[in-house]
Amino acid sequence: MKPPTVFLAEMTNRELEQFLKEHSTVLIPTGSTEQHGPHSPLGTDVLIPQEICRRVAPKIGAVVAPPITYGLSYPHKGFPAAFSVSVDTFLATISDLCLSFAEAGFRRIVFVNGHFDNTLAIAYGCARVADRLPQGTRAFPINYWDGLPAERLGQYISLDKGMHANEGEVSAVLAINPNLVDLQQANAEFPRFPSYKTAAAPVHTAFFLTAPGSVYRVTRTGTWGDATQASAEKGRQFLDWIEEAVLALLDDIERTFRELPVR
Repeated sequence: MKPPTVFLAEMTNRELEQFLKEHSTVLIPTGSTEQHGPHSPLGTDVLIPQEICRRVAPKIGAVVAPPITYGLSYPHKGFPAAFSVSVDTFLATISDLCLSFAEAGFRRIVFVNGHFDNTLAIAYGCARVADRLPQGTRAFPINYWDGLPAERLGQYISLDKGMHANEGEVSAVLAINPNLVDLQQANAEFPRFPSYKTAAAPVHTAFFLTAPGSVYRVTRTGTWGDATQASAEKGRQFLDWIEEAVLALLDDIERTFRELPVR
C-alpha cells in the first residue's frame, strides 16, 4: 500500500483529489540556487524552507509543492554559482502558479521563502493576479524567519551573527543533512559596513537589492557571518524555533484575514 505523503510531487492525482475534499492549503518553498560560501550547498535557501514546510504541513492540513529553486540572485553575480532569473520571469512564475493552484482548488497559497531578495517580488507576483483568483482565495509570501521573536532571530540571522552562509544557516543545513556541508572549509567573514545613523535594513535594501554583484563586491568568499561556529545541535534548535514561529505567524495571518472588518 502506498504510504501517505505531504509532498505534492509524490502524490497521485487521486490522492490530491481526496486531499482537496477536506483541505485547501499549499505551501510552496521558494529560494535560490546560489553560492553560500566555500562550505555550504548552493540550495541552502531551498533546503531550509522545504524542511520547515515538511514539518508544518501536517499540522495545518497542507501539502508541500515542489520548490521554486531559482530566484533573484543577481546580487551574487560575479561568483560562478549565481543562477538567477530575471525579475519579470520571477514575477510571471509567481503569478502563474497562483492562478494554477487556485484553479486546482487551493484557497490558501503560501510561498514560504528562504531567500531575502525574493520577498517583495513574491508579494508583487501575488498582487498582480489577486483580482483574478476565486473569491476567498489568498496568495501571499512569508520568509521562514519572519515570525521569530527578536532574541531568537538575533541568534539565527542578524548583523551580529551574519546574514548569509552564517552560523544559523549552516547549522540548519547540518541538521537537515550533514553530508551537504564541508565544515573543513567553514570560514568567517563580515562586510565592513560603515557606522549608521539610522537602521541598517533600508540601507542594505538600497545597496544590495538595486545593484547586481553587490554581494560579490563586498565579500571575498561569499560568506557573511561566522560559519565556524555552526553545529547540527544548534541547527536542530533553530529548526524547532522556526517551525514554532511559522505556525504562529500563519495563525496570525489567518486571523487577520478572518477578523478584520470588510467594507
